[in-house]
Amino acid sequence: MNAITLTSLGGAETVTGSKHLLKTPELTILIDCGLFQGVKYLREQNWMPLNTDVSEIDAIILTHAHLDHCGYIPLIVKNGFKGKIYMSGPTKELTKLILLDSAKLQEEDAEKANRHHYTRHNPAKPLYTINDAERSFKQFYVIDENEEIRLSDHISCMFKPCGHIIGACSVKITCFGKIIVFSGDIGRNHSAVLAPPDFFFQADFLVMESTYGDRLHENKDLSDQLEYWINKTLKDRGNIIIPCFAVGRAQEIMYILQELKNKNKIPVSIPVVLDSPMAASATEIMVRYSGYTLVDTQKWNDIIEKIYITKDYTETQEIIAEKKSKIIIAGSGMITGGRVLEYLKHYIGDSRNTVLIVGFQAEGTRGRALLNRSHELKMHGKFYEVRAHIAEITGLSAHADQSELIEWVKKYEIPPKQIMLVHGESSALEALRVKIQTDLQVPVKILKKDEEIILTQVE
Repeated sequence: MNAITLTSLGGAETVTGSKHLLKTPELTILIDCGLFQGVKYLREQNWMPLNTDVSEIDAIILTHAHLDHCGYIPLIVKNGFKGKIYMSGPTKELTKLILLDSAKLQEEDAEKANRHHYTRHNPAKPLYTINDAERSFKQFYVIDENEEIRLSDHISCMFKPCGHIIGACSVKITCFGKIIVFSGDIGRNHSAVLAPPDFFFQADFLVMESTYGDRLHENKDLSDQLEYWINKTLKDRGNIIIPCFAVGRAQEIMYILQELKNKNKIPVSIPVVLDSPMAASATEIMVRYSGYTLVDTQKWNDIIEKIYITKDYTETQEIIAEKKSKIIIAGSGMITGGRVLEYLKHYIGDSRNTVLIVGFQAEGTRGRALLNRSHELKMHGKFYEVRAHIAEITGLSAHADQSELIEWVKKYEIPPKQIMLVHGESSALEALRVKIQTDLQVPVKILKKDEEIILTQVE
């Protein structure tokens, strides 16, 4: 083959399942290897064969540890991938944590389906097992940020931190003299705990996320928003429930809540509960890699000491039974599962309580239903009336908004010859495409799943 081609096997025209296949005359590289999440027709794609021969993929490059970017790794290894999986140090630790949790849930879901006979498969099997996840860890290979690594005679790669979560990176692949940049998920310019996204100076081709390509985050101070809703709810003698992503978002919220207490903007006595085993483990990783954050180790340890971190599931019921007001941080972030469901079953029907939505909610999730003002929520087979306040705080998003995405591209000294948009829903993709072409005069293409694009011919 004398061409360099790009095919999105996932993460095209949707925000989940990111997998971008770069074929070159020397290597075939998969950038990200995520699971599809959200609505059923997307989740079902996790069970379908990839539109490529897995054994022909030479390497995987992982931008960060979120499940929609790393969750397919155990399956691709199980199906014959033998190469190295490149990632940053924090991403390695977080990916292990997330994949083990994903595998455990896969096994539990299969076991429940078989026990309660709500499956058309006999027997139902997990997508992958804990053993599959652990087997894939042997292929993890750490790359330091800003260090160029040669992958073959004519191909090298480099990571630059891009905010979003600890260890998240954009990746530059220099390939037969052409520069191809994959943005990964780009973070905010003003995170409380992470530095602003770094950037490369030039690219021939830029494959770019567009999660919030049609939105601008509110300019309201997010600390002020948290302060308002917490104090309003406490005045009503209610509880504050924050459905939270375990990696990144939970730690940032813990930090901001402690800052509010330090400044006496919320009562120092209000208990803060972290009820998420994964978030607790992710926090330990954050402390170990505090050099990748804006917060030093001592301060992280001080924050952790002042938060009640649950040890096992039985404590969840004890916390629910406690009548005094409290702030609860629990997974999952899009309310697709996890311990937050237990709290919502007890609290969502009470108008004194507040549910704070602090991150992107994919189509088909309970979180999106709440944002769409659904009057009821189905959890564990039953419907629960929604009477609690539902408040969205967009300033806590880990994704750059439209203006921040545009500013990130403008920092390139030599603009990309072409930008290809991925990781966005239709409205976001189209809005960002028009905005980039209008403001920057750069050709933009929205990638479609399994469509092979010839980037350039190699002489």
